[in-house]
Amino acid sequence: MLIELKKLSKEYHVGLETINALHGVDMKIDKGEYVSIMGPSGSGKSTLMNVLGCLDTPSGGTYYLNKSNVSTMNDDQLAEIRNREIGFVFQNFNLLPRATSLHNVELPLIYNGTPAVKRKEQAEKALTRVGLKDRMTHRPNELSGGQRQRVAIARALVNNPSIILADEPTGNLDTRTGDEIMELFETLHDAGNTIILVTHEEYIAEHTDRIVRLRDGKIERDEAV
Repeated sequence: MLIELKKLSKEYHVGLETINALHGVDMKIDKGEYVSIMGPSGSGKSTLMNVLGCLDTPSGGTYYLNKSNVSTMNDDQLAEIRNREIGFVFQNFNLLPRATSLHNVELPLIYNGTPAVKRKEQAEKALTRVGLKDRMTHRPNELSGGQRQRVAIARALVNNPSIILADEPTGNLDTRTGDEIMELFETLHDAGNTIILVTHEEYIAEHTDRIVRLRDGKIERDEAV
């Protein structure tokens, strides 16, 4: 078992109001699964993604990742888990505009103290894996949207994380380029990567093997595709 959520809840306090974003969510994800999380606006899918990505902590319940109870960890421990266990892919790419593709992909390795020679080697390997062997010295403004997302995916892969967590990864791309990115995710899944994808697009979710549907902070349906 890679991920196990038990009665997970998350509350936010806005003034005197309490917003219950997640209510007692139970979920298990095995190593090697390809899962999408769907739901309308306000369903809790972004909150769930933030908790899964150790960007936020639950108000109640437990979250086990690789048998470690991350729901009780402090900020420093969570930062270490994020760097070691989770590769993030965001809708807006989140690349450094003045850095080359290679340097953007190296960033997680700089944060964890990987030596420079090994860092460069791993980044080159990750960029080659996503089809950008000939774009390593290009900056984001010299790349298409699809190429920028490939750089972001390479950055997510470079640490060989337990999970690739993708938040609306095709949201800023045209349909054809989005399909190419989904084909790349499929290839990565076939190679053994665990992928959790957050989307509001049904046709994107249908690329995955399992859809978890949220509504009002609860799992409404959990179904195989």
